[in-house]
Amino acid sequence: MVKYISTRGGGGAVSASEAILKGLAEDGGLFFPDYIPALPKTLKEFSEMTYQETAYEVMQAFLSDYTEEELKNCIKNAYDSKFDTEVIAPLAYADGVYYLELFHGATIAFKDMALSILPHLMTTAVNKNHIKNEIVILTATSGDTGKAALAGFAGVKGTKIIVFYPKNGVSPIQEKQMVTQKGDNTFVVGIRGNFDDAQNGVKKIFGDREFEKLMADNGYQFSSANSINIGRLVPQVVYYIYAYAQLLKEGKIADGEAINVVVPTGNFGNILAAYFAKNMGLPIAKLICASNENKVLFDFFRTGTYDRNRDFVLTSSPSMDILISSNLERLIYLIAGKDAEKNRELMMQLSTSGKYQISTEMQEKLQDFYGGYADEAQTASAIASLYESCGYVIDPHTAVASRVCRQYREETKDETKAVIASTASPYKFTRSVMKALGKDDGQADDFELADRLSEVSGVKIPEAVTGIRTVPVLHDTVCGKEEMADVVKKYLGI
Repeated sequence: MVKYISTRGGGGAVSASEAILKGLAEDGGLFFPDYIPALPKTLKEFSEMTYQETAYEVMQAFLSDYTEEELKNCIKNAYDSKFDTEVIAPLAYADGVYYLELFHGATIAFKDMALSILPHLMTTAVNKNHIKNEIVILTATSGDTGKAALAGFAGVKGTKIIVFYPKNGVSPIQEKQMVTQKGDNTFVVGIRGNFDDAQNGVKKIFGDREFEKLMADNGYQFSSANSINIGRLVPQVVYYIYAYAQLLKEGKIADGEAINVVVPTGNFGNILAAYFAKNMGLPIAKLICASNENKVLFDFFRTGTYDRNRDFVLTSSPSMDILISSNLERLIYLIAGKDAEKNRELMMQLSTSGKYQISTEMQEKLQDFYGGYADEAQTASAIASLYESCGYVIDPHTAVASRVCRQYREETKDETKAVIASTASPYKFTRSVMKALGKDDGQADDFELADRLSEVSGVKIPEAVTGIRTVPVLHDTVCGKEEMADVVKKYLGI
């Protein structure tokens, strides 16, 4: 049975359901499985499974205190008609690589893949652990997690959800998706600051023991829907295994043939899930980490130094506008030989000085990774060139990955078949996409541009966009980054 321990060594081992409920370990660390299980089925067996069947096999290996009935029920409720394709995560072939389309859920971003199931995992965990408190989901978002979490938890009994986002740091459609969210248990707050400010504020609240006691006295307890929650990470492992199995099923690869995986990366959760899949036994050769101009991860993989002391750049790929990649801590813990003390020391350096340097020995354990980045001009060029060559339209985050994939191939001459994680629909970033295609005259709003994008791409506008065109704004609270705790107290009436 897999248990979960803190990357910083505090507290004892907890069950999967307890780790999901807590979100963050009490010492500020992230929960990590005491071992990574092997693939529970052969690749050939996976190739004959539906997405839902794959999800069960992979997730039961990690979430070992959930019964078969509980987990299958969570999966059935998550991966249903909310997705606009029966296969949940289809693969598209364009310009020599496979695009794993992770944006067919209710909010047209890859976060739906995990946040469709997290509320079900969490409410099941509440019952399993006989929790009487109301669960308050506290989350910072760089654009996509917020809406996906809101959609997942809206109306879920026994929960409230509070989402903080950078007021001027998300796309207009991303913001409209969040501020129009219905549900008496939902609350959305724009902060005057960037995503890192929002994330740091949430972490500070999580770490405040007095606040925790105040919450408990009022019948509440915090949890998180960010990718720091192991209940977010485990479902993400599924789609890499599913993608490989589909390529095998279609005869695109041989059984056991290695592939490269390219992931546009901000908080490091999505690429970490691919690394977990590799550690389970999935034949992944290189994990290609694609950054935008906030290239803190690119620099880390090149130098072994993580340094957030730099200018924060607002780009056309806002979900990657991040300088503190929270999930990287799990990788650091792993390459430190699961040395919690060493990891804690490095995280303390990051907290105090904004940087840390890993050892040469740790750097040598990063051979599976390749870091690349694309600037704004290269990102726009990737969108345009793919459309011109194949008629296939991608969003700016996927374009960053597409460009980095090409850079990697040119630099290394490695022609291994590649799967790119396509993390958002182009309809979420209509202005950036249409501008890249040379079809934005500056006169139309983002919704009018969606109409034009539909004409250009031949792809129907998703309900996630048409459904928010004219609906009223329900959340208009804005606060300073230092006021976040007070806003939470006010909303909860404590």
